Amino acid sequence: MTPRRIRRAVALAFVLASCILRYWLVRLRGPMTLERRAKWLQASARSILISLGIESQVEGEPPACGLVVANHLSYLDILIISAVMPCFFVAKMEIDRWPYFGKAARTGGTIFLDRSSRASAMSVAEQITERLQLPVPVLLFPEGTSTDGAQVLRFHSRLIDPATAAGAPITAAAIRYVVEDGDVEERELCWYGDELFPTHLWKVLGVAGFSARLWFGEPRIYSSRRVAADMTRAEITAWREAGALALETVHAAD
Repeated sequence: MTPRRIRRAVALAFVLASCILRYWLVRLRGPMTLERRAKWLQASARSILISLGIESQVEGEPPACGLVVANHLSYLDILIISAVMPCFFVAKMEIDRWPYFGKAARTGGTIFLDRSSRASAMSVAEQITERLQLPVPVLLFPEGTSTDGAQVLRFHSRLIDPATAAGAPITAAAIRYVVEDGDVEERELCWYGDELFPTHLWKVLGVAGFSARLWFGEPRIYSSRRVAADMTRAEITAWREAGALALETVHAAD
C-alpha cells in the first residue's frame, strides 16, 4: 500500500459520505426535479474527482441541451463529464446493481438500459425523447461498451433516433486520458474486458499526474440516426487521433 493510495481512499470514502448528506440538504430545499438531480450529480462528481486527484481540461463549449454522444473508456468518464456539465446518462442496467454507485446514478437521473430487452430499448427511447425537452443534455455512449482507447468502435444508432426524430441538436464529445508518468499508458486507466472494478479503482488511486482531456464539437441537426452516428464517430475519432499524434510528438522531443 502506498501513502498516495491510502490518502486518496480515505478522501474518497469521506466524499462519498458527504454526497449523501448533500443530497438530503438539497431535498430540504424543495422537490428533487430532474434538473436538480443532474446538478447534484455534477457537484458530487467534482468532489469525487478532487479526492481521486484527477484534473480535467475542456476544449469547446459544453452544450446546454440536446443529445451528446461520446466515446467510452471507463466509469471515470461519467465523473469527468458530469463535473463539466449537468446531464442525464444512459447506462447499462448492470450499473444499477452496483453498491452505492448504482443508487447514486439513479438518484442523479440516469436512464438504465437492459441491452437484452427490446422493450427496455423502447422505454429508454421514450425517456430520452422526454428528457430532450429539458434544459439539460442527455449523454449517450453509442459504442455500447467501454474500450482500451485503441479505436472508437462503430456507433449503435438506435438510441440516437429520438434526437434525430425530434430535430434536437446532437453534439459529439471525446475524452482522452493523459498521465504525466510516461510508464503508464492511457489503456492502463481504461476499464474494459474482465477487469474487476475494485482492482481497477485501486490502480487509479495510485496514479500520479492523471488528467483528462474533454472535447465538445458543435451541436448539429442530423437527417437520420445513421448519419448522426457515423458523422459524430468520425469527429471523435479525428480528435483522438490528433491528440495521440501531438502526444507522440511531445515524447519524441523529450
